[in-house]
Amino acid sequence: MSSPASTPVTAADTPFVRRTDADGVATLTFMRGERANPLSRPMIEALAAHLEAIAADPSVRAVIIGATGRAFCAGHDLRELKAHRADPVWLQALFDECSALMLAITRLPQPVIAAVQGIATAAGCQLVSMCDLAVASSEARFALPGVNVGIFCTTPAVGVARSILRKQVLEMLLTGEAIDAPTALARGLVNRVVAPDALESEVSRLAAQIAGRSAALVAAGKRAFYRQVELSLDDAYELAGAEMVSALALDDAAEGIDAFLDKRTAQWRHG
Repeated sequence: MSSPASTPVTAADTPFVRRTDADGVATLTFMRGERANPLSRPMIEALAAHLEAIAADPSVRAVIIGATGRAFCAGHDLRELKAHRADPVWLQALFDECSALMLAITRLPQPVIAAVQGIATAAGCQLVSMCDLAVASSEARFALPGVNVGIFCTTPAVGVARSILRKQVLEMLLTGEAIDAPTALARGLVNRVVAPDALESEVSRLAAQIAGRSAALVAAGKRAFYRQVELSLDDAYELAGAEMVSALALDDAAEGIDAFLDKRTAQWRHG
């Protein structure tokens, strides 16, 4: 007996973002590779929902954001922007939701790593800049090209300008030209550049390293970092000193110090 023909899978059947979990690491993958994974409103809502769930999931120690297809993320969906260009209320809601998404990444207790396999433009470049860490394929490219199509990349610049120097950001904004992965590395937009076939293993290795640390300590440390980095020097040291005192009160601090002195592997009590 012949088997029934399989029903073809369409984009409508595929989630915008797929989540997979393994060994304390949640991987969120953009699933619109055929369209260069634009940050459409449904894509933003899907990613935000996953991050909200992960924030409340103590089994997750680290997060990877990756993508299918040749592009990591092409930024906002130009078709969507064109369709709503005369509706400022809808557009403001879109940009508010996107900004909230970017802030959610920095406020997530778990560190977030961008795995950039291809081009990341406009809001896609912004997304890379807002992740805590980023590893790029040597084939990746980064751009703020809104000026080329009559839309200045003002919101993407917020994140990128907090990763690289002002004149370098302005050059990207004013010319719309892309930079390659080694340039992004030299400017501080990404942490590492690897061969395309090594991207997955390098990101997994980095995530596993983070997942092996105390979850409570990492969450507190990440929160303190983003709070102090925008403060004056005096205020930053005041906050950091108080955070060190709080960290040393954790059971994991006692365990970590004892393990180091005893030359053994720490057994974290809080993840």
